[in-house]
Amino acid sequence: MAEATIRDVARRAAVSVASVSRALNGIENVRPQTRDRIMAAVAELGYVPHAGARSLSLARAHAIGVVLPDLHGEFFSECVRGMDREANRRGYMLLLSNMHDDGEQTTLAMRAMRGRVDGLVVMAPHIEHDALARTLPAAIPSVLINCSGEFEARPMIRLDNRASAGAMVDHLVANGYRAIVHVAGPEGNVDARERAEGFREAMRRHGREPRIIVGDFSEEAGEAAAAAILADAAPCDAVFAANDMMAIGCLHALRSAGKRVPEDLAVAGFDDVPLARYLSLTTMRVRLAELGERAVALLVDLIEHKPTRVTKEVLTPELVARATTNARALA
Repeated sequence: MAEATIRDVARRAAVSVASVSRALNGIENVRPQTRDRIMAAVAELGYVPHAGARSLSLARAHAIGVVLPDLHGEFFSECVRGMDREANRRGYMLLLSNMHDDGEQTTLAMRAMRGRVDGLVVMAPHIEHDALARTLPAAIPSVLINCSGEFEARPMIRLDNRASAGAMVDHLVANGYRAIVHVAGPEGNVDARERAEGFREAMRRHGREPRIIVGDFSEEAGEAAAAAILADAAPCDAVFAANDMMAIGCLHALRSAGKRVPEDLAVAGFDDVPLARYLSLTTMRVRLAELGERAVALLVDLIEHKPTRVTKEVLTPELVARATTNARALA
């Protein structure tokens, strides 16, 4: 599809090219209603102003845009650390943007990158495929991490979440745990959904009934899940959280309530953030910094037109067994 021009925007908004130019350059003598109509046309057509288009076609900015759901927490800081290391090695700088859980914010984050970067690394497990496909700029090379669905023209890196969740259940069952509760991530997140599915499949394979509490990947959600488990009469001897931060929150709440881990309840997480090692938390190791490095390496090869085929890479996290899931001393 051909890139939209300023004339296309003018036709869509039913204004002159001069009016579009004034609106895009922030000149005041454009009526608010007209400006709104012009900006709506820009968004609908995915128009990149000429200065940005010239920047992309004639000279590299030597900058990579990184669009993430959040910029806080050890998961994202480790990913960005790896991205920055590889970008610096290849002579590029990073521009970071946060899209939160808002589809409109995602559109704004992508639009803000246009004309400023040579390519994008996008991690959007919480955005549905069609919405993300509409938002991605057609003319900017992109690498997608843990995004929903398939994108034929974009390299993708995905985690094998189902198999990883199954491996954790197998580990817990092998160590004598039977009443396992999964603390899932938010329902609209593809990673959370796949990990919950893997948990259900593995529990049924072991002849156990899956029990799931929905969280939001935060420490507070882990604490709330622990409180719910302790208040419930249903048996529970192990908690498997969909990420380490919820597992850490759960661990803190259980110990604050006088529970011994793992003697009373085992706790396991997912990701292997640095703090997990110091707390001796059993988890699935994602190798977050290496994930970030690989995404940037793929993207720079695309930007520099180096031989590379569009690919989908599936990474399998590694089970790291630590003290929080030691084998039960069964009578």
